[in-house]
Amino acid sequence: MKKLFVLAIVLFLTNLNYAQNPGFVQAQLSYITFYSPADGPYIETYLSVVGGSIVWVKNEAGNYQGKIEVTMIFKNGEEITAFDKYELSSPAVKDSADRFVTFLDQQRFLLPRGDYNFEIMLKDLNSDSAPFSASQTITIQHPEDAVTISGIQLLESFTKTDNPSILTKNGYDLVPYVYNFIPQEVSTLSFYAEIYNTDKVFGEAEGYLLSHYIQTYESKRTLEKFSSFRREKSAPVNILLTNYNITELPSGNYNLVVEVRNKENLLVTSQKLFFQRSNPGLKVDYPAYSGISLEGSFASQINSRDTLMEYIRYLTPIASDIENKFIKHQIENQNADIVLMQRFFLNFWLERNELNPELAWRNYLANVQLVNEQFGAPGNKGKKGYQTDMGYVYLKYGPPNTITDRPYDAGTSGMTINPGGSEAADMGSVPYQIWHYYTLNGYRDRKFVFANKHLALFDYQLIHSNMPGEVQNENWQAELHLRFNPGGTMPDSDKYKGRSGDYYNNPR
Repeated sequence: MKKLFVLAIVLFLTNLNYAQNPGFVQAQLSYITFYSPADGPYIETYLSVVGGSIVWVKNEAGNYQGKIEVTMIFKNGEEITAFDKYELSSPAVKDSADRFVTFLDQQRFLLPRGDYNFEIMLKDLNSDSAPFSASQTITIQHPEDAVTISGIQLLESFTKTDNPSILTKNGYDLVPYVYNFIPQEVSTLSFYAEIYNTDKVFGEAEGYLLSHYIQTYESKRTLEKFSSFRREKSAPVNILLTNYNITELPSGNYNLVVEVRNKENLLVTSQKLFFQRSNPGLKVDYPAYSGISLEGSFASQINSRDTLMEYIRYLTPIASDIENKFIKHQIENQNADIVLMQRFFLNFWLERNELNPELAWRNYLANVQLVNEQFGAPGNKGKKGYQTDMGYVYLKYGPPNTITDRPYDAGTSGMTINPGGSEAADMGSVPYQIWHYYTLNGYRDRKFVFANKHLALFDYQLIHSNMPGEVQNENWQAELHLRFNPGGTMPDSDKYKGRSGDYYNNPR
């Protein structure tokens, strides 16, 4: 097998299907485009399939095994540039209880530079369920005369090898980690990247600085504990393969950053990858704000304890876990130090806009006032808008690209033609809304489902989202019909079908 020097350009993540009943394939797809000096550009796909979402049957050896049909199509305009259709088998297990495993498939396609529509279709060959498909526009390109950094590839593991396979890059077998969400159980963040053309730009065997670090997503603050650098000699290709122990990385949103600097320490190019960390068991001391100077700051002008406390409450939708712990502690402390709260408040906005923290606060305050007006319950005893689920999502993620507002869905007197072509009764529903974001924190096609389960004014609750870290409930359609369906369940075949399924799968 020819050893390739490759360039990773694009990383795309999508959850292909969230349904958990067997026959509806639940899988995660990521892909990266690469460049080989010998063969040109190509794309590498990584498909992770949840074994518990497919049907397993006994094979000829008497073991249980699942099997899906995978179809991948790449179109440039109306022309099919690359195509493959193949069967993907799960590992064979003796006990059906062992079928709850995740298995990985990796493929490569040579593709010329250009824009493509990439479509993937999955079909459980042991089920009568219809195939599921998803599509995405991708661009393949490769700058030839500039220093570039490949896309950052997260890894489940890596090992040096003398037996190259499809997993091998530059002498290492790299097992991809296809998610941008890293749970508490994962204690090591491993990643791989390549640096190109430093010899062309800096000169042969010239020195340069290669650094990498984790920064907070909101404030872009570098975490010194998760930061490193090394000096490199320029070459056609340099490799970065390393890891961080993230046992003490708090829950939150982060960027993983790789930078190249020249001998004068000037930034030449950088690459970053967004990820989310969940680490609820980590005990972290409250930050110290004693060194923050209030002199001449806008925070020093907020002298009313009640006003300052309310402003600090406004921050909860966008605050990190550590900041929210501090906020909760101050809210519960009747004797909270107003100077400490002013310092916290100023530091919060310095973290997000060091040059003009007051402007950042004023812009955010305008959004809070907007959601208080739009989503707040009437009367002094009602929730304010920022305390509602809709207000929280709006403040944290911004306005959605589309909103589907359904005061109700028709009852069982009518039949609904499902997107797959079958008929199913669509029971009467409570009012609901589906918010759709084209892109969100590095993810595509993110959705939030809100339901007014108690038919109360302005009382919409978040019941499901496909955004990591938010409420996930695969039986969300049943909650829409719970009030009119005392049994509280929906037939398995109705998941993501009917009117609500159509609006969820096809936002408009």
